Amino acid sequence: MTYHQTIDERFFSPEPSQRRMAHELYSRVKSLPLICPHGHVDPQMLAASTYDWGTPVDLLLIPDHYIFRMLYSHGIPMEDLGIRRKDGAPIEQDHRKIWQTLCDHWYLFRGTPSSIWLRDELRDIFGIEEKMTSANAQTIYDAIDAQLHDPQFQPRQLFARFNIEILATTDAATSTLDAHQRIRAMDQLLRVVPTFRPDAIINTQGAQFVENIHLLSDVSGVTVTDYASYITAIEQRRQFFKTMGATATDHAAPTAYTGRLSEREADAILQRALRGDVSSEDATRFTGHMLIEMARMSTEDGLVMQLHIGSYRNHNDLIMERFGPDMGADIPQASEFTRNLKPLLDLFGNNRELTIILFMLDETNNSRELAPLVGHYPALRLGPPWWFFDSWQGIRRYFDNVMETAGVYNTAGFNDDTRAYPSIPARHDLWRRASADWLAEQVLRGFIDEEDAHEMITDMSYKLAKRTYKLETQA
Repeated sequence: MTYHQTIDERFFSPEPSQRRMAHELYSRVKSLPLICPHGHVDPQMLAASTYDWGTPVDLLLIPDHYIFRMLYSHGIPMEDLGIRRKDGAPIEQDHRKIWQTLCDHWYLFRGTPSSIWLRDELRDIFGIEEKMTSANAQTIYDAIDAQLHDPQFQPRQLFARFNIEILATTDAATSTLDAHQRIRAMDQLLRVVPTFRPDAIINTQGAQFVENIHLLSDVSGVTVTDYASYITAIEQRRQFFKTMGATATDHAAPTAYTGRLSEREADAILQRALRGDVSSEDATRFTGHMLIEMARMSTEDGLVMQLHIGSYRNHNDLIMERFGPDMGADIPQASEFTRNLKPLLDLFGNNRELTIILFMLDETNNSRELAPLVGHYPALRLGPPWWFFDSWQGIRRYFDNVMETAGVYNTAGFNDDTRAYPSIPARHDLWRRASADWLAEQVLRGFIDEEDAHEMITDMSYKLAKRTYKLETQA
């Protein structure tokens, strides 16, 4: 017996009553505008008068670590996928051949989020209904390539087609935000805002830390020579980002450790870092201190603080050596929040004007620590499943593990957190379907009534993200 599911029913429970109710709830939100408060889309593409997407491989494979890490795990060299090496060694240049390799191995992605996102992109954006196979690889390549040269496929046209209401990029603290300035000058109605990302000027063991501090001095107009001038320069940059529409900051750290240093201690570590003589212990203590400082600054300037915790970066030394960072070798690790965040929360956790959104890569923490923390402290909210867990099952586990203790309204709604621009609608659609299916089950089990479910689906799909990131006043 073959089960045929309509496009509008996909992913919903096979149980008829739940499927009908999920479909009804989903129908209320499927056409709502997309709120994209955190992601990594390059603003340069939206600032360009004419943007060159390159080939289908440039668009869909080379930038997507979800895809090339899977292929690499089956022994396909990254050079064969067109991934550029640090040493300039030869790589495959024939993108048709690379696409054929992808399609020959597409079976590897069965049941993964990548297969869902790309399938939905091909159907909804490119109008391609066929499954990717070895046999039709070149036909699909040609169909995608033709549309990449269509004027209607330019990034700003897609912005309207995707029904994006607002999109936040993630930008280095030292960025001049020139692309954002060009976007503003070009189209006042295109709501694209920056997000302040200071990791490169806080991680004292970063490869370019000293260079980045010099750049901070240049762009801020504050010569950084000590801790006091360092703080002044950061505060200046935050204010500049705010003038460009920023409502949030973004911070990544291996652990959630926070701890207060005296100004003298902080200055001593900074001076050692500027001499290139900083220890791992120094780096941990300085990052923990600066997370507290960033929370303090957010109480003053109102920027929402995002904290992404738990990635062991660049785990594969060989890949790091050959290709550099962010090449699919980042691995989740166990994290602890209750004790690590206490110094920060003792100072600012009870501040109702502060918003700190926590993101994790350790699912075991959801019910044990994170839901209880955000269910108590007024300053905390919990971000949606991130990275390895922004999947149907990851989202459902999140709902089941978090909502009873934290409540829906202590979560931050959804953000797509992607640099793959064409995948944005598919990611939001998956979240909306998962939310509808989960709420339908809650109604049928008697936990909530239909009236509540109708309001909650709109909040989870649209309003919560807008409210949490303070975007309601940005229209």
